[in-house]
Amino acid sequence: MDIPRFGIPEKLAGRMDMAEQHAYLRMRLTRRGVLRASVATAAVAGAGIGIAAAPAHAVPAVLTSRGPACEVDGSLVAPFGRHLAYGADPRTQMAVSWQVPFAVRRPFIRIGLKPWALGHRIGAEVRHLATPVLNGGRIAAAEQYYVHARLERLRPGTTYSYGVGHDGFDPADPRNLATLGTFTTAPERAEAFTFTAFGDQGVSYHALGNNQVILGQNPAFHLHAGDLCYADPSGSGTSGDTYDARVWDQFLAQTESVAKTVPWMVTTGNHDMEAWYSPDGYGGQNARWSLPCNGPDPVRLPGAYSFVHGNVGVVALDANDVSYEIPANFGISGGGQTRWLERRLGELRADRRVDFVVVFFHHCAFSTTSAHASDGGVRDAWVPLFEKHQVDLVINGHNHVYERTDAILRGAVGRRVAIGEHTDPTRDGIVYVTAGGAGRALYGFPAPDSYEGHVKDRDSVASYHWLKGRAKASGTVEWSRVRFTGYSFLAVRVRAGLHPSMTVSALAESGARIDHFEIRRG
Repeated sequence: MDIPRFGIPEKLAGRMDMAEQHAYLRMRLTRRGVLRASVATAAVAGAGIGIAAAPAHAVPAVLTSRGPACEVDGSLVAPFGRHLAYGADPRTQMAVSWQVPFAVRRPFIRIGLKPWALGHRIGAEVRHLATPVLNGGRIAAAEQYYVHARLERLRPGTTYSYGVGHDGFDPADPRNLATLGTFTTAPERAEAFTFTAFGDQGVSYHALGNNQVILGQNPAFHLHAGDLCYADPSGSGTSGDTYDARVWDQFLAQTESVAKTVPWMVTTGNHDMEAWYSPDGYGGQNARWSLPCNGPDPVRLPGAYSFVHGNVGVVALDANDVSYEIPANFGISGGGQTRWLERRLGELRADRRVDFVVVFFHHCAFSTTSAHASDGGVRDAWVPLFEKHQVDLVINGHNHVYERTDAILRGAVGRRVAIGEHTDPTRDGIVYVTAGGAGRALYGFPAPDSYEGHVKDRDSVASYHWLKGRAKASGTVEWSRVRFTGYSFLAVRVRAGLHPSMTVSALAESGARIDHFEIRRG
C-alpha cells in the first residue's frame, strides 16, 4: 500500500474510527520525525499572553508544530472573521467570536447601546490551533488564534453595538470605528421573525452569493446544517493529504458579512471531523466556535444543543453519532445524545412559549440524490422521536441540492404537500428538507427536477438508504415532492399570536423562489 507522507490512506480511513485516525496521525508523524511534537492546550495562545482561564468546554490538548509565536505589535494586528452565536437563552446571552493572525495580548470586547458609547473592556479567551506542514510540504503549516467572549445578562429584544480588540487595537478609537458590528438579542415575548438555513457551504462565489441574499432576508438567526468550510475535502473524517487548515481563515472571512450581525448557529457534518486535533475529531470545531453549552456533552458533541427564539424551539444534533453511511464517530455518545434528544423534545413541547419545534442536523433522514441518499441510522435512532413529539420541521444538508418531502408519517406519505399548500404535523406527519445547496459542487437526482414554476411531479422515485455496515437498501419512494439542482437556502417566516404559523420558502442564489409551503398546528 502506498502510504502518503502525511495523512491516512483512504482504504485505512474507511476502517478506522476517529480515535484510531487521531492516534495514527500522531504516531506516524512523531515516529518519522516529520513533526517535533509538544503538547499545548488549545485555550493557550502562547507564552506571556494574559487571558481569562479556559472554561470546562475548552478544546482538548492538541499537537503544536512550532514553539510560541513571535510577538507582533498589537497596533498592526486587525481582528477578522467575526461570528456570533446565541447562548442557551438567546434573550440574555450571546457569544462573539473572531480571529487574529498572530498572538496578541489581552484581547477584549466592548459593547454598548450606541456605537459611540461602547462600555469598558470585557476580557476574552484565546484558543490556539497549530497544524503541521502537510502533503509533503505543499501545504504550509498554520498557527491559528480564535478569540471568544461570552456575554450574559443582556436585555431581551435589544440591539447592541460591539467592537473587538486587544492591546494596541481599540475598536473605540475613531480610526477603528469601521470595525464595529451589531447584534440583537431575542425578544422577551413572541413576535414575527424570519430565520434562514442551509448546509454544505465551503468557500466559493456561490457560497458568497448565498450569504448576500440571506442578509437581505434580515434573519434573526441562521442555521448551518454542517460541512462548514471543507478544509478536509475527503469527508471521511480524516485529515488527509489535502487537509488545509487555512481554508478556515477564508471561510470565516467570507462569512463575516452576515455572521457579524446574525447568530450563525452551526452543527457538525462529516467534513467537520478533523482527526489531527483530537481523538474525537472535534478539537478544531471547539476552538473555532462558541455554541450553547446545554447539550448532552458540549466537549464531545459541540454540535448538539438547543435554544428557544420567540415561539420556536430549535434543536441541533450531531448525526455523525448515528450515521450508518460514515461511521467514523458512530456511537460516540454511547446513546447519550438520543436520550437527551427525547428529554429535550419533551421539555420543548411542555414549554408554553413554544408553538413550533425545528430540528436540524447534517445527514439526511429522507433524500433521493444519487450521492448520499438517506441515512438509515438517522431513521432508526431519531425519526421515531420526531414523530412521537410531533416535530414541525427537520432540516438537513449532506446532499448538495434542494429537496423537500411530503409530510411523512411512519415511513409513508401522511399528506401530500404540493408547492404552496399547508400541512399540520399533529395529524399529517413531518416535512423533511434537504438544504445542501449552500455553495459546494452540486449533486444530481435520479428523477427530473420539480420546483416552483417547473413542476414535474412523479408518483415514485428510485432511491436507497444506508444500512448498518454500509450496505444499501434500494427501492422506490413516494415522498419526494420538490427537487432543485441549484444553489439555494431556506427562509422561514414565523408568525405568533392566536394562529401561529411557519411559512417555509426556498430561494435560489438569485433570490428567485423555488418552493414554499406553510406549517400550522391544530
